Amino acid sequence: MVTFLPRLPGRLADVPSFDRAIGGAESNVACTLARTGHTTRWISRVGTDGFGDHLLTAIADCGVDVRHVRRDPLRPTGVYFRTAGDRATGTHEVAYYRAGSAASAMTAADLDPAALYAGRILHLSGITAALSADCLGLLRELTTRRPGRPLLSFDVNYRPGLWRDTARARVLLDLARGADLVFVGDDEARDAWGLHGPRAIRQALPEPHTLVVKQGRAGATVFRRTREPGGRRDDATFVPALNVDLVAATGAGDAFAAGFLSATLRGLPDRARLRHGHLWAAAALTVPGDLATPPSRPYADRLAALGDPAWETLHLAPGWTAADTSGHRADEEVPTQ
Repeated sequence: MVTFLPRLPGRLADVPSFDRAIGGAESNVACTLARTGHTTRWISRVGTDGFGDHLLTAIADCGVDVRHVRRDPLRPTGVYFRTAGDRATGTHEVAYYRAGSAASAMTAADLDPAALYAGRILHLSGITAALSADCLGLLRELTTRRPGRPLLSFDVNYRPGLWRDTARARVLLDLARGADLVFVGDDEARDAWGLHGPRAIRQALPEPHTLVVKQGRAGATVFRRTREPGGRRDDATFVPALNVDLVAATGAGDAFAAGFLSATLRGLPDRARLRHGHLWAAAALTVPGDLATPPSRPYADRLAALGDPAWETLHLAPGWTAADTSGHRADEEVPTQ
């Protein structure tokens, strides 16, 4: 979608002007990964309008392959407006204009399997399932376990504004069960499924071999199922979140997923995967838009390797990803206030 970000705080009814940006869970993940050297492809549908032109140009400029995005001459590109406030507060407003959009017309028949399955990871979002019956059918098809598919990553991304009937949102639980790697916030699981706490979520989602439960400012827990001679074991690893000077929370979940996926592609251990997720989320939290440039790979690696006391006292302020990292210890390199 094209995103319109307010130039001033306040209600949508009162904000006089907006800045245009790009948004969308899957494209955010693809752009963020591409900006740190990973090869990514974004597959979707946009209109033949100017907003569609803007999306394709902006996403391609991040280094993402957009050759498999289809243009729809009959349907518009989706857009949305939001306020500047934190999503978790009661004053936050989002106005989606996606009903009947080009993306809402996606079906499994439209997509090239060779393009879908060429990568090591196929990343999906639960937001897509809410757009239309066709999109839900597409997600059901892609989350069906079958030989030859890549590692399937699924971010639940429950948005109450898109699921006005909470009972329908339980379909997200069914989709998650078909994935290999699942990201879900504990608040999402509570609101959509009535589940409380990481252990309860894992009990409801035993099928994915990796489950990441994001716990807001507390941190995140990853559950990973491993095989042993005597059977299977489910290991749990918790990493606390970072102390961040918040600018805007929108896009942080996508950045977290991108950081975790980047570390997964590199074969890093679970603790490092969670730390990279937190670092990339911190990059998004310290900018006003949905999409942030993550820290360079060497810089993120040094910060992720900090001892527990240094990690837990790390304080990240706006501009921290651009800090000069030459000749300093990792715990002395970060702008703080």
